[in-house]
Amino acid sequence: MFSFNRIILASALVSGAFMAQAHVPYIQPASFEPIRGGWVSLDAAFAERFFIPELAFNDSEFSVLTPTGAKVKPSLMQYSHTRTMAEHQLTDDGTYRFSTGLRYGAIFHTYEYNGERKSSRDADFVLPKGAKSLAHFQAVTRAETYVSKGAPDHRALTPSGEALELEFLSHPNDLYTDSQVRARLLFNGKPLAQQTVSTYLVVAGANDEKVTHQLTTDAAGILSFTPEQAGTYLLLSRYRTDAPASAKVPQYSYSYSVVLEVTQ
Repeated sequence: MFSFNRIILASALVSGAFMAQAHVPYIQPASFEPIRGGWVSLDAAFAERFFIPELAFNDSEFSVLTPTGAKVKPSLMQYSHTRTMAEHQLTDDGTYRFSTGLRYGAIFHTYEYNGERKSSRDADFVLPKGAKSLAHFQAVTRAETYVSKGAPDHRALTPSGEALELEFLSHPNDLYTDSQVRARLLFNGKPLAQQTVSTYLVVAGANDEKVTHQLTTDAAGILSFTPEQAGTYLLLSRYRTDAPASAKVPQYSYSYSVVLEVTQ
């Protein structure tokens, strides 16, 4: 079992861009059930330790997918340096999907020059003459979570069909220990086979977050695991691929995370 930080460091060495991998995105509800009046409060941030915010999740369009299938903006949004706070009132019974939306972040360029490996986050960076490009991509990030008012339903589980995401086959607000969690990893609406999804059981105050389950999707993009402990879980996947022809970079590096609650 490797520590969370060691796994991130290993990914960074492969990609040549530590900052692209070190901060994990998340959106976390204060409660997976609304409080009095149907209100839900959520924090969204990037962090190295769960859930201690370091950088606010900004420059994206937060949304709420309601049980009726309507996509609306949160009732209230507030931004600070370290975190973004959203509040929303749940009026109808059923399940709501909260999403940060897609955030097009920093551009990374890793290259080799005069026998040394170097990197740049300057969007206007020009590769020096004689240098060899090793990686050139932009980070594209989305974080999601689900909250239900009353009995869970399935309308909000419908995938967006855009970028990297998890489609849950077992309901994300109806998860229990010793029962199977099943989901399908999608990219632009199509299953992603043989892709890694890391699962973390979040322990408050822990200095050494560990992967609880290191999962690999099957030929149909499906993953499954059986949580042994109750608590809050974060699922994280990353996928790098060619960017659209209109992009400023040759590749996008997608990150997707979802926060879930497993009960006894």
